[in-house]
Amino acid sequence: MISRAERTVVGEWWWTIDRLLLGALAALMIIGIVLALAASPPVAARLGIADPFHFVNRQVMFLVPALIVLIATSFLSPRNIRRLALVLFILFLGLVCATLVIGPEVKGARRWLTVASITVQPSEFLKPSFVIIAAWLFSESVRRPEMPGQFLAIGLLGAVVTPLVMQPDFGQTMLVSLVWGSLFFLAGLRIIWVVGLGGIGATGLYLAYMMVPHVTKRIDRFLDPDSGDTYQIDLSINSFLNGGWLGQGPGEGSFKKLLPDGHTDFIFAVAGEEFGAVLCMMIAGLFAFIVLRALNRAMNDEDPFVRFATAGLAILFGLQSAINMMVNLHMMPAKAHDAGQGHDAALRLLWRLLAALAGLWHGHAAGAHPPPPAHRDAGRAGAAGHAARRASPASGVRRR
Repeated sequence: MISRAERTVVGEWWWTIDRLLLGALAALMIIGIVLALAASPPVAARLGIADPFHFVNRQVMFLVPALIVLIATSFLSPRNIRRLALVLFILFLGLVCATLVIGPEVKGARRWLTVASITVQPSEFLKPSFVIIAAWLFSESVRRPEMPGQFLAIGLLGAVVTPLVMQPDFGQTMLVSLVWGSLFFLAGLRIIWVVGLGGIGATGLYLAYMMVPHVTKRIDRFLDPDSGDTYQIDLSINSFLNGGWLGQGPGEGSFKKLLPDGHTDFIFAVAGEEFGAVLCMMIAGLFAFIVLRALNRAMNDEDPFVRFATAGLAILFGLQSAINMMVNLHMMPAKAHDAGQGHDAALRLLWRLLAALAGLWHGHAAGAHPPPPAHRDAGRAGAAGHAARRASPASGVRRR
């Protein structure tokens, strides 16, 4: 056990992080591995992969560097986090634009870049750095009202949304816009901006529905299941019904053998069939605990940048998690995914969660004594810190 009186770097780190939040993250990782063990073998057999635990091994393999990067970046100061986020933002915004020119086209969309045997989706790396830079601009507008931080943040949103729409990737566009809007609200959004931005968003959604065929199909299929193929959604709903309250038991699920993306995008349905609605509610509760605790920590932090960055990452984490669970339960239309890339969606989600959670590790954890003045800034450094860590190699990376 690390002594509270210990003044080593590790000691200071341990007594200034939010240990409850860290424990919740560890619980999510363990649950993820357990669900991968349950859902992956049938998919490996269906794809002709000899090792039934191929995808489980990949999950664990990517988890190790994720933890290393997660912990390492929690030691960075807010200033270094902003610098790192700016570099990553410029780099990956350029790569997102590059997909429009040299990216392979999959079902009419260009979202990926291929280097050797590795395929990278730059937008996955861009999102957390975008949140950090946006939080920085909004915090500066709060600190220095004479600075046009909000207008610069609007330009920042336009710079990110434009290439995403051109790919097209409306799911990412919607997610980025919602997180940005949340930050704008936290920074003191005027009512006129609420009306204006709400109108722009509604207009954009309407135009996407009218002009983009796959968006039209997904929304129509959600509103009227008879209008298209709902094979995977039907299997997902049947999985929950078959599981009932307590589930069929580990390894006893039957619908997971038919679910095309049962090991990734629809792994929540596998959890419902094998472990029941009780475990699903526990998982949802764990996500809710993480988001609400993070927002509470952000609300009580005095540094506007730390407050906005932590809140933005928590909202990003919560939205992505809620979207995945709601799609599994047929409570919203499925978000578009590139063909042939479903088997790594869970890995990308895991790294998103780590990126978001990284920003929640900051000082003044519940029950911990505040660190000495000389170390107080270091304790609070991790608040937004982890966000930029998104550049870890699994967030938008998959091996062929």
